[in-house]
Formats: sequence, structure tokens, C-alpha cells
Amino acid sequence: MNFSPLKWIARNISALLLAFILAVIVWVSAVVTSNPNIEETFRPIPIEIIGQDPNLLLLGEPQSSVRLTIEAPTSIWNQLNENPDLMQAWVDLSGLGAGDHDLKVNVLIDGSPLRLIRVDPAEINIRLEPLLTKEIPIDLIVNGEPPLGYKKETPQMNPGEVQISGPQSAVSKVFQAKVVLDIAGASQTVTSSVPIEILDENGAPVTGVSINPNQAAVTQPISLLRGFRNVAVKVVTLGQVANGYRLSNITVTPPTVTVSSADPLIINELPGFVETLPIDISDLTDDIEINVGLNLPEGITLVRDPSVLVQVNIAAIESSLSIPLPVEILNLPPGLQASISPASVDIIVSGPIPILDTLSPTSFRMVIDLTNMAPGIYQITPILDLIPNQVQIESIIPERVEVVITIAPTATPVPESTTPTP
Repeated sequence: MNFSPLKWIARNISALLLAFILAVIVWVSAVVTSNPNIEETFRPIPIEIIGQDPNLLLLGEPQSSVRLTIEAPTSIWNQLNENPDLMQAWVDLSGLGAGDHDLKVNVLIDGSPLRLIRVDPAEINIRLEPLLTKEIPIDLIVNGEPPLGYKKETPQMNPGEVQISGPQSAVSKVFQAKVVLDIAGASQTVTSSVPIEILDENGAPVTGVSINPNQAAVTQPISLLRGFRNVAVKVVTLGQVANGYRLSNITVTPPTVTVSSADPLIINELPGFVETLPIDISDLTDDIEINVGLNLPEGITLVRDPSVLVQVNIAAIESSLSIPLPVEILNLPPGLQASISPASVDIIVSGPIPILDTLSPTSFRMVIDLTNMAPGIYQITPILDLIPNQVQIESIIPERVEVVITIAPTATPVPESTTPTP
């Protein structure tokens, strides 16, 4: 009898199908057990905006991210967590005009198998407005006045106009562009870069627009009137400071003054400075501050205060001095004795000569503290105490001394004499 494979398959087809189905079920069960499906919400991913007309501006702050709820095997979740770029979200503004638009959030996930369950939010609102650009002149406002004897001339500003761009609703509010320069008290030409202010018709700042440039260069010329002149102040002193001291600095406030005269010829003949009345600095040992008048030529008057403030700084001439000091022992424990080698040290001090001239070894105290010290040999840094004011310690020679601590010898008792009884 011949064996026919086709007949055998035909007779056992149902058994073969059942075996195949069971094998698939077992395989799927094994896969699901080792790589189970998980439903979770992924961390926010950014929403990209594409297709925007360059002549339209996006207003406000539309939703910038979206959260996706996904069902996927564990292996797919691992891929998404390791590479978030596999998920993309965007809205398409192609062909949209000005106004409010509710747009669907498009999502693309590069991975399978998975099931996208929810997009939150599924739509976002987009508001578009026409981009408007215009140029307006800049108004220059100069506040304040120069001091008496000076005049301000015609100011200069560059540029004279500013370009404003932004959404139509904001640009249409612009009423004025201005810069404000303050020259109060200025006695020379003022040059400054001043911010440009963009204001509405009520004088309030307009926000949401860009300006180019955002600053203007302003020059306000200031010059002296005829019959006025600005001159330096020269301080005149008499005498010498005390011995051991020196004159370290002299300052005057203000350093220049404005003078005037009814006769312009007298003003022109001034040498460029005026002197103060003499200041006596004889035997000074400290700084002084004094208001002093000016020695003005006849026919010349001061425009402002009749005096200036002079500060005279005096500094001591410094030197150095070497002084030997004995080393004292403090807090030696009972029952011990100590010896110091060397028994004295030299200190080098610096300071004003008048102070150094008064110093002696009794002006200082050099000590070592032996609190809780046990018998032995030590190298100890002595401590300098009672340092006079204005004196600096430059060095101590030597820096350490040797201290030998031993047990103090016990005194031998003297026997009492006995007198015989008669």
C-alpha cells in the first residue's frame, strides 16, 4: 500500500491546526509574560509649531507641551525613556490667517507595537496677528539747567527716529518715542547714550513691541557765558608739621570754581587758578578739615559759595627699633621648676618715630604659658603682650625658646634642737 502525504494531511488537518493554534498561544503567553504591556502617561514632550506665515505673529503663550498616554510592551517603554526624540508633537499653521484658531495636536511615535490611548491636550488655541512695522521721530527732552555762568546750546541727537515692529494691536498703541537727558548742575558738555522710551497717548510704556535702535546718542553742549571763567583752586599753606610727621596729601572741594567780572579783560588775565587764604599747618600731628576763603583779585567775584573745603592729611614718619625682652613664665604647675633658654628675646618693631622714641622694654611683656605642662623639654613660641598703639611687630628673634621643666627639689627638714631639763 503506497503512503500518500496529501491524503495523510487531509485526514489530520484538524489536529495540525489545533497543534499550531496551541503553539501560537504558548508563544504569545511566553512573550507577554516576559515583556508585559504597560499603560502609562509619558512625561511632557514639546509641541513644535510649523507652517507659520512670516507676516503673522504668534501672540500670548500657547500650550507648549503635551502628555501622551500609551499602552506598550516594557521593551518599547524602555526605548522611549532612553530616547524621547522617538516621540514628536506638532501643530500646523499652514494657510492660517489672523485670528484665533483651535488646532489639533499631531503626534508621531517611532516604535511598535504600541497603542496611543490619549493626547492631553488634544487641541491648543493659537492667536495670530499681522506683523506691523513703522518709523516715528524721537522727541528729545532736556531736564535741568547748568549752574550760574553757564549756558546750554542746541543739543544734538543721533538717530532722529526709531523703527517699531510688533503685533498690530501693540504697534497701533504707540503715540510717542522720546529720550530724556538730565543736565542739572552740569558745567561742561554732556554726552550720553539714553534709552528710547515708547509711550502710548496717556504716557504709559507700550509693551510687546521691539525697537531699533533702543538707545540714542545725545550731546548737549554747555559753555561759559561772557564774563565768566572756570579756574582751578590752589591751596596755600604756612609753616611745617611737627617733627616726625610729614604732609601726605591736600585735597580741595570743589577743585575748580567759577568766577565772574563785569570787565571781561580782568577775567581773561587770570592765570587759570585762584589761591586760598593761607592755612597754618605748624606743628600739626593729625588730619584737619577746614573751610577757607579764596584770595580773589580786585574786580573778581565767586559765582557760588565764598569758601572751599580743604582737607590736610598728616602721616607719621615711620622707622624700626630692636628691643630685648625677658621671657616671663606663667602658670607653672606646683611642685615643678622651669628654665628658659635663651632667657630673653629680641623684638623688632616699627611705627611713627615719636612713638618709637618713647618705647622701652617695660612697654611690652613677653610670656610663655605652662598651664598643665608635665616635666620634659619643650620648644615653645613666646607670646607678646601689651603692644602699644600704632606699633607693628615685625619679628621676634628667636621665634621659639627651649623650656626645661623638672620636679622641684624637696627641702631637707632641719632637726629641732632639744634642751636638757635641769
